[in-house]
Amino acid sequence: MDSKKLKIFISAYACEPNLGSEIGVGWNWVLQMSKYFELWVLTRKSNQLGIEAWLEENPSYKNIHFVYFDLPYHFRFWKKGMRGVRLYYNIWQWCTNTLVKKIMQENNIKIFHHLTYGNSLWSVSKYGKKQFFVWGPTGGTETIASEYTKHYHLKGRILEGLRRFVVNSLKYNLGYRNRCKQANLILCKTETQKNNIPLKFRDKALLFTDVAVNIFDIKEYIKKEDSTHVTYLMVGKLDPWRGFDLAIEAIVKAFKDKKNIRLQIVGDGIDRKRLENLIQLRSATDYIEMLGKVSMERYNQLMQEADVVLNPCLKEGAVTTAFDSMAMEKPLICTDTGGYTRYFSNDYAIVIPQQLRTSMIMALTNAILKLTNPKLRTDLGSNAKIIGERFTWASRGEEIYKLITKAYNTKDK
Repeated sequence: MDSKKLKIFISAYACEPNLGSEIGVGWNWVLQMSKYFELWVLTRKSNQLGIEAWLEENPSYKNIHFVYFDLPYHFRFWKKGMRGVRLYYNIWQWCTNTLVKKIMQENNIKIFHHLTYGNSLWSVSKYGKKQFFVWGPTGGTETIASEYTKHYHLKGRILEGLRRFVVNSLKYNLGYRNRCKQANLILCKTETQKNNIPLKFRDKALLFTDVAVNIFDIKEYIKKEDSTHVTYLMVGKLDPWRGFDLAIEAIVKAFKDKKNIRLQIVGDGIDRKRLENLIQLRSATDYIEMLGKVSMERYNQLMQEADVVLNPCLKEGAVTTAFDSMAMEKPLICTDTGGYTRYFSNDYAIVIPQQLRTSMIMALTNAILKLTNPKLRTDLGSNAKIIGERFTWASRGEEIYKLITKAYNTKDK
């Protein structure tokens, strides 16, 4: 290990190889940061088998010090998958605080980076945030207007109503204000998150997306030769705010003009039943397919077979799929979240501004119809591939290194 490297302790609750979403983000950040820093990475013990198996096959990364912790089973039997994750996560943060302190003191580590989960409303190590504290990329203060939420099921309406209440009460949230005050560097996923940092601390906040393009050989995934259908693909956890209902409504409208349109939806979640009911209500089961959760191998194959990637999320979400569309040479249709969408332009994607629900559905419909043109799809996909080479994980790692070292080297100035 290079003794000249800065030492950083990373809290990465979600961190495991060969997976997507937040857990894949945590893993890729750790790999990139290990090129520049000496790392101690705290993650869940349930991630240990996957991490150690990967390290056996990639011995050049064995210099990362992983630390594993989970509560005993009788204190976590109630948690299953994402059910109960918020409560368990906060308990996990409280219970690991002594461990964070012990390791940082024993190894003379001065920098604490809270990486995942990237939700600014959730807890951070009490000891860690008193050190040189790098926070994020973080979000969680983005809300959905009632214009959209009135169409959600009861649980979705309640959750978004509670979120709006919490966000509107941020100035009274002492835990949130304390984290903003103690952080030395705040990486914000969206403009909304940055604007929700109290003004007196906002000079420490930067807009910084947590995902990058994962370059791989797409020849491994053979695209089916099917010129009769145009396949649109949406991927993500089925939460109401992801806007999958908007895309379904838009596909139904577009299908009236173009009968060769198909939509595939990958993922599972609390909104699945509502979406299934909507598809049946619109008599769209012949051309809209819900595939549920799939393996990474199947996901990559579906991405390659698709003609267009759809991401109608109304706030930051499913960004892994958006960046994968670049690597796969696929045009992207997305709604502007004020975050990751700054990496996309109409030269290689269709970025739809936030607007009223009816107008949003029509804008999505027009974009879907526009990309039934095969030449336009090819042109946008080729441009996306070229542009995507600027936003790789390697380039993201270099950005991270420069940001942290600059902030740390100027902390006393």
